[in-house]
Amino acid sequence: MKYYEGCEEITREKTRDFQAKMKLGYDFKKAYAARRAWEFYNHPEVAGRCYVAVGGLDSITLFLFLRSIGIDVPATSVSMLEDRSIQRVHKALGVKGLLPVVNQKTKRPYNKVEVIREYGFPVLSKEIAGKIYTLQHPTEKNATVRHAIMTGETGAYGGYRKGTRMKMAQKWLEIFGGPENEREGTDYKTAPFQVSELCCYYLKEKPCDDYAKESGRFPYMGLMASEGGRRQKALMLNGCNYISKTTKRSAPFAIFTRQDLLTMTLEMEAWYQEHWEEFDGNGEHLETIVPEIYGKIVRDPLNMTQEEIEEYKAEHGGTEPEGQLRTTKAQRTGCSMCGFGIHIEKRPNRFDQLRHRNPREWEMWMKHICQDETGEWYGWGRVLDYIGIGWEDDLFDREDPKPLCEECVERLKKDFTLEGPEEAPHKGTCWACRRKRKVVNRFAVEEVQG
Repeated sequence: MKYYEGCEEITREKTRDFQAKMKLGYDFKKAYAARRAWEFYNHPEVAGRCYVAVGGLDSITLFLFLRSIGIDVPATSVSMLEDRSIQRVHKALGVKGLLPVVNQKTKRPYNKVEVIREYGFPVLSKEIAGKIYTLQHPTEKNATVRHAIMTGETGAYGGYRKGTRMKMAQKWLEIFGGPENEREGTDYKTAPFQVSELCCYYLKEKPCDDYAKESGRFPYMGLMASEGGRRQKALMLNGCNYISKTTKRSAPFAIFTRQDLLTMTLEMEAWYQEHWEEFDGNGEHLETIVPEIYGKIVRDPLNMTQEEIEEYKAEHGGTEPEGQLRTTKAQRTGCSMCGFGIHIEKRPNRFDQLRHRNPREWEMWMKHICQDETGEWYGWGRVLDYIGIGWEDDLFDREDPKPLCEECVERLKKDFTLEGPEEAPHKGTCWACRRKRKVVNRFAVEEVQG
């Protein structure tokens, strides 16, 4: 067996074991998270020198969970990148604020606009954006990598394999592979803007890394494999705790699903209300640990037949099934300028929600970030147009009702009051999920409160 084939088998075994744990019940996962968190804390190379990297709801919940099981360590965040409601929760919990990396041109910390102008738009995913950035910045050193991105063929280091996952998906090669046309004999398009995955590095990752080096501490992170992407691959391969010569980190919630996380959040809500005075937040008491941008955590009605209910009870020791938990507003948050995952997000997506929440900020991000060689200003609008994602049309436009399939109507009715003409469903493409379905025309009147 060749070396890389043996590695692939080990990877498959680790993945199967990890996926099996993800299917287990919440009580197991909660106990497993506590055990892994303490194992990391007590590891001789860590020896309690830890901190929590805090951002949105996932890591806020993790910070409280660690405190609830007796792990009292500092928390840090580049809070200035987060929504104001998240910043307020950070402040009340005593989270230490960090600054982004210093821009050597201005001698001030980078801001979001500067990073995009200098390096490119963070779009699709970190992995894809990194590949596009490599294609847009060719060097002699990355020639082999660029060839692998274009063809899937690796060099000596990769065992001269073909058809590897290094190749970028064909749909993205078609519109981003242009810089390699001459070298590869292809006829792909070249994007009229730069793409990069480096925003996270300069705004978040390096400030946390610098803090870790200066303080000698190692991070707990609220990462979950269920979020997909690079983190899914890394967590499935390395598990909750990863300790090497160069990296030490713990992700106690690695095997959690979104439902597990929200269940834990509700538990930590109750725990916080009993222990809020223990936090160094200048005496501020939060009515809820859930930042306003997420709305409230609610449980949807159970959507199961009686037969399905009985099957569930038989498989779970007689436990009654419950409806799905969700947040009434944002499901996930992050930098308002981030486009990772936007191509798989149903509308109204994060940019649509920003438009409703803060029209002036939306206008800036959509149209006034960069200037092209003609002097024309552009922003995320040009990027979204290029990858085929709508952004100018608004669900709240009464004069332009949107075609919605039955599934999306039911989904959106949880968050918005919808109105529209009385009409029979007709064939069309759903505005929200972009699938060809029978649709009806609807517009949003107001948000559902509660």
